[in-house]
Amino acid sequence: MTDRLRWGILGTGGIARSFTSDLDLTGFTVTAVGSRTQESADAFAATHGIPRAHGSYEALAADPEVDAIYVSTPHPYHAENALLALEHGKHVLVEKPFALNAVEALRVVELAEQKRLVVLEAMWTRWLPHMVRVRELIASGALGEVRALIADHDQKLPTDPQHRLQNPDLGGGALLDLGIYPVSFAWDVFGEPSSVHAISSPTATGVDRQTAIILGYPGGEQAVLHTQLDARGPSTAVVVGTEARIEIDPVWYTPTSFSLIDPADAVIERFDEQVPGRGMQFQAAELERIAASGALAGEALPPRESVAIMGTLDEIRRQIGLRYPGE
Repeated sequence: MTDRLRWGILGTGGIARSFTSDLDLTGFTVTAVGSRTQESADAFAATHGIPRAHGSYEALAADPEVDAIYVSTPHPYHAENALLALEHGKHVLVEKPFALNAVEALRVVELAEQKRLVVLEAMWTRWLPHMVRVRELIASGALGEVRALIADHDQKLPTDPQHRLQNPDLGGGALLDLGIYPVSFAWDVFGEPSSVHAISSPTATGVDRQTAIILGYPGGEQAVLHTQLDARGPSTAVVVGTEARIEIDPVWYTPTSFSLIDPADAVIERFDEQVPGRGMQFQAAELERIAASGALAGEALPPRESVAIMGTLDEIRRQIGLRYPGE
């Protein structure tokens, strides 16, 4: 196997189409796709010029022409699909959330460690160029003492009770689909919270319609986060320090720009770097880089951190009374 991996796509939904398009655009190798039906796999393969199409996830996982598998199924299936891929010796990029809960997430990580394979949560925002620069500025001390993070992920999405986001059986609700972005960002900036406070309003189907979260930290730092699925918010984020703040433009969790601003509101630095496609190729590059190095984890999002983030999401769900079938 060369340093460049041969990718298999597990699932043929919208996020899989976006991811595969970005890989096609930026020179990655996609050799196979797997779906629950041969018809769906064939259609996806034809659209993206993929040479091998499998009518089951098991057949994809067993394909000797695949080195790494991208799992893009609904939330409750992430863990079982990732475990399937790992059992067949494949590296795995798992769509966020990493699993439905921390117990499932830990099971995936432990198997990856046992088999010496890379498993990575597809929190694609972590590897976007503007987020890399945000981390650099924070680490350099450019913001002084970082005191607060304020971020939202509020979208106006389908309210059909049968839609995936409204369906408890599919892990629906704002938190796991949208709110995970600001929660993960707070972990990126501050690490593990020492306190979690959350309130929420449910949909008619019983998942969270909107959720407000405050995370506290040992040094007194705070993250103020909001998510909802039936009303569009500004989709901005601000990191506030004693000497400067970073204002990330809409949509903050996608490739975008930001300003570093001093206390007198003067712009110290303006970041605006264009990226090809949607920017989902950076997470694939990170998995390939980790695998080529012989390591099991990178610095930006090690798998044990993904497990811990699931723990924070579990606590938020406990506080708002959101429990999924089968848990």
